Amino acid sequence: MNKQTSIEVRNSDDGTVTIAGFFPYQSETELAPGRFEVFEPRSLNAGDDVRLLVGHDWARPLASVSAGSLQIRNDAAGISFTATIPPAIAGTSHGHDAIEMARAGLSVGLSPGFTVAKNGDRMERRGSGLLRTIGAAVLHELSVVTRGAYGDAAISARSWVAGPELGAGGPDWWELP
Repeated sequence: MNKQTSIEVRNSDDGTVTIAGFFPYQSETELAPGRFEVFEPRSLNAGDDVRLLVGHDWARPLASVSAGSLQIRNDAAGISFTATIPPAIAGTSHGHDAIEMARAGLSVGLSPGFTVAKNGDRMERRGSGLLRTIGAAVLHELSVVTRGAYGDAAISARSWVAGPELGAGGPDWWELP
């Protein structure tokens, strides 16, 4: 799979569908005007049971580490995954739709759901904007999305509000919408 391709879909004779994807580190993106984000190498660490979801919806799972249907690899380049989706899940409405949308090139983004560790990010002013660098976070899920914020993959967008002590880190730096 080309590292520039976010999601790849393959079928097997028994009806199992394999989805593979990649989320790059060190790929800066502008999430909103003046709000930039970048992940340091190996900054995402797998949580207890990472899942592959459709659109960050926990009611629409495709695979999980605990079920043995999701394998995750973390290296200096980024997070890559391979999900083996059995016919029973591929045949559900959300499974079928996600697979067909990926095949058609309509859902080609990959978006991680994560929690930043305490002191796991830092903010810096960049002209009139902000750059958030994530150095340590727990990965909870990966989602197949229509379009992500990152060109080489995707990340869920969030809005930030600069805190009074730029550089101190912590929740006063940003807030979720």
